[in-house]
Amino acid sequence: MKDNSGATHVSVLGREVVRYLQPVSGGIYVDGTLGLGGHARLVLEASAPGGRLIGLDWDEDALLLARRNLAGLQERIRTVRASYAELPDVLAAEGVGRINGLVLDLGVSSLQLDRGERGFSFRADAPLDMRMDIRQEVTAAHLLARLSREELADIFYNYGEERQARRIAAHIVGARMREPVKTTRQLADLVAAAIPRRFHPKKKHVATRVFQALRIAVNRELDNLVRILTDAPSLLVEGGRVCVITFHSLEDRIVKRQFADNRLYRVVTARPVVPGQDEVDANPRARSARLRVAERRVTG
Repeated sequence: MKDNSGATHVSVLGREVVRYLQPVSGGIYVDGTLGLGGHARLVLEASAPGGRLIGLDWDEDALLLARRNLAGLQERIRTVRASYAELPDVLAAEGVGRINGLVLDLGVSSLQLDRGERGFSFRADAPLDMRMDIRQEVTAAHLLARLSREELADIFYNYGEERQARRIAAHIVGARMREPVKTTRQLADLVAAAIPRRFHPKKKHVATRVFQALRIAVNRELDNLVRILTDAPSLLVEGGRVCVITFHSLEDRIVKRQFADNRLYRVVTARPVVPGQDEVDANPRARSARLRVAERRVTG
């Protein structure tokens, strides 16, 4: 999908989401990570003529583009600037009791990655921001300036699974005594300098895990994921489904554990659903995507 601003969006595992979500006319669905509206459009088309959808995103730019991309469907969609972790409050405000399905695509959107000024990527030199919601006060630069060496190392190791976490944290703390670390280029260069050349990965940038870890920390992504998966059963009708697409092992493990440990869930996908080779060839960002699905148990 492409809008007039040039923002391009390809819905990862779109057909699979629709197949497992099983949208029907008259159902109420939530896309908790609306992005540019790709999954929302597929769900609305599959639930025509009477299905409705509430789309959440805390990125104002994404919401504006999603509304444009979903032109023609506005009578059946309501868009809200909020995190999916706030879904119970959103539904209460919208006067909705239970929903028939929930979709979460946890990948960073192409809009955020391709706009260098947001600071999510090292491909362009930009301020170290990484906030998905710019109303938040804490940026990645704030964390790098304020946290201790031990706290930074914990973030890099726990959220990025970076084995050189302590070495990188020490290098950053030493560097910030000379000048603040404020840009993506500075951080990428510091990480590259901290890790001996023999440990640099061959197929991805050496700073990839550190950038991932900081993004997760800034946006409290793992906390929010646990919160929504804990709340979801009480928001779904019996038989309603939640479809979650993850892009790294930390998220996937949380989803797997939450689905397995909550007695109100019935796991639908014993193993994660992955993209076919055709989809990966067309959209390389889909390569690491994993879809897990659970259903609200019928009780009583």
